[in-house]
Amino acid sequence: MARSRAIYEYTEAEDKSMRLGFLLIAAGLLSLLGLGCCWLRPALQERGGGGSANCTVLAVRQLGERFSCTFSCGAACRGTARYPCLQVLVRTSRSSAPALLHEDERQLRTNPKCSYIPPCARDDQENSENVTYKQKYWKEKVGSQSFTCYFNEHLRPDDVMLKRTHDETVLLHCFLWPVVTFLVGVLIVLLTICAKSLAVRAEAIKKKKHL
Repeated sequence: MARSRAIYEYTEAEDKSMRLGFLLIAAGLLSLLGLGCCWLRPALQERGGGGSANCTVLAVRQLGERFSCTFSCGAACRGTARYPCLQVLVRTSRSSAPALLHEDERQLRTNPKCSYIPPCARDDQENSENVTYKQKYWKEKVGSQSFTCYFNEHLRPDDVMLKRTHDETVLLHCFLWPVVTFLVGVLIVLLTICAKSLAVRAEAIKKKKHL
């Protein structure tokens, strides 16, 4: 009886393989749960109230108002600079009313009054030059050309965005890699169990032959 029980005990290598499999299964489930609550669910909610449209530039202008931004000058060094507010007004295919264009959802939340936030530099003049460059881009390079823009009813229904923060690729990766981790863990456990089962059967057949 003791011998029979000993045959079914896993070796140290098999035990490590089983633990690795269960660890990957747990990691995959926890990752899927965490990403679903913290990233995937908000992203789907944002996309649920949005869509795409065709946009055409109506006006590009700088307001007299300036906004603050924070720049980094080292590990423990931070400072504040200012940049002018650039507004790009567009006409969309879904409405004849002018709409304010934003880079993406993140920029819209950071500064809903402006269309562009430059990389924050220590020098205010450099920030102004970056904004002026972007203004020329919209006036001269884009001009009256039509381009795809996005709207979101949950954020500001009267504004539009040039791109989405949560696109299809990001959503795919949020779902894909936890599932792959889970499936690899399941595969390791199943292969270890199957290998052990075959080894036990082979050992039993070998003993029968010797009887």
